[in-house]
Amino acid sequence: MMKGFIYNFTFIFQILVCILASYYLILSLFGLYKKKDNGAEKCAPKSTFALLVAAHNEEMVIAQIIESLKDIDYPKNMYDIFVIADNCNDNTASISKKYGVNVYERKVPDKKGKGYALEWMFDKIFKMDRKYDAIAIFDADNLVSKNFLTEMNYKLCKGYKVVQGYIDSKNPNDSWITGSYSISFWSTNRLFQLSRSNLGLSTQIGGTGFCMKTDILKKLGWGATCLTEDLEFTCKLVLNGEKVGWAHNAIVYDEKPLTLKQSWTQRKRWMQGFTDVASRFFFKLIKKSIVNRSFTAFDCAIYTVQPFVTLLLGVSVILTALQNNTKGLNIFVINSIFQSIPIIWEAFSIFQFLFTPLIMLLEDKLSKKMFFVFALYSLNVIVLSYVFKSGTNPPTFSDVIIGNAVYLLVFLVGVSLLCGKNCLKIFIWYLLYGIYTLTWIPITIQGILDKNNKEWNHTKHIRQISIQEIE
Repeated sequence: MMKGFIYNFTFIFQILVCILASYYLILSLFGLYKKKDNGAEKCAPKSTFALLVAAHNEEMVIAQIIESLKDIDYPKNMYDIFVIADNCNDNTASISKKYGVNVYERKVPDKKGKGYALEWMFDKIFKMDRKYDAIAIFDADNLVSKNFLTEMNYKLCKGYKVVQGYIDSKNPNDSWITGSYSISFWSTNRLFQLSRSNLGLSTQIGGTGFCMKTDILKKLGWGATCLTEDLEFTCKLVLNGEKVGWAHNAIVYDEKPLTLKQSWTQRKRWMQGFTDVASRFFFKLIKKSIVNRSFTAFDCAIYTVQPFVTLLLGVSVILTALQNNTKGLNIFVINSIFQSIPIIWEAFSIFQFLFTPLIMLLEDKLSKKMFFVFALYSLNVIVLSYVFKSGTNPPTFSDVIIGNAVYLLVFLVGVSLLCGKNCLKIFIWYLLYGIYTLTWIPITIQGILDKNNKEWNHTKHIRQISIQEIE
């Protein structure tokens, strides 16, 4: 009786998780294609921009972002730079003033955070004598490509009122954590941002490297002051029938945290914000998707519950591990469907492993040689399956662990000897990316539990990198 209940419950649960995973997989496939669009180069500069840099104690990096903004290839009389020195107790303001940009010092200690700082600055811009067609937002640790405003101007001329640029990494090689971050952002840009753009859906504001038409900001108001103000404003836009456009060629380089501890704190803040926004906007978006038959609203609603989807996937992995390594629990697992034709499951496993390297290859972040290395390693699914089948008894859990460990060790030695240390580092870092991915589960749990904690945790930056070092 109990075994039957467990099987039926886990069957429904795993099928639900499979449907959600399939949704994201199908969505991501539309990002494999990237059409060539050189329209920005032919589009005359029409829009004027206010470029806002939100900065809290950023004396280490503020000079570099200002220099990159001043170096943008766009008529200098058509954009102005504003630095918001938000509750700073260092030299951020004084350094900024040396570059001749507009510096506004904000001292409101009881309202900390980027969202509050932006709302404060928007009000001041609205009251200025000079009027701007659009406002672009950046973080102090960013570096901006020279064509950024050209691309944004093009998208605005095409009718978009809010446009998100491509968030890249300026320090992908600093540590395995920065490498993991970079892989995650490259994948997101291609598989979810570009894919949504290709499908005519709304992309998601990424917190930095985006611009908004001034009139839409005045109309809707900002009001996004939670820990993920970008997601909050995206939801507000979609609820009001607007879509966020995507500018794949407008690149902003973002500094990624160096350590797991820094990464954990930042991602926990993201999950806190996600949970907060989901609790306030999910059902509103679902209602709009039903009433207005809006798939854009439905997709946005699904995106807001990303923390909960992460947890479901984590629970699914645990259930699968329990069933495969214990007896008598009678837990349903998806791969049991393919037991009669294991080649399908093996092919899917290879596809799953190589999908991210394929995206890195398409984004020019991975060489063809390294992709070939990953492809060779992915054959461990077939090799080990053959080895285990040749034995007299079914493999135990320890057999699987030892078999994979031996295969990995032999492969690491081979990569080191044949391809060199740099290839070996890339390969190991990609394997560690799997660990980075798994850490989302406890981080998400913490974020959900602490969703009511609105305290802003600042990420300290210690690297000075110029745009010339990257491009």
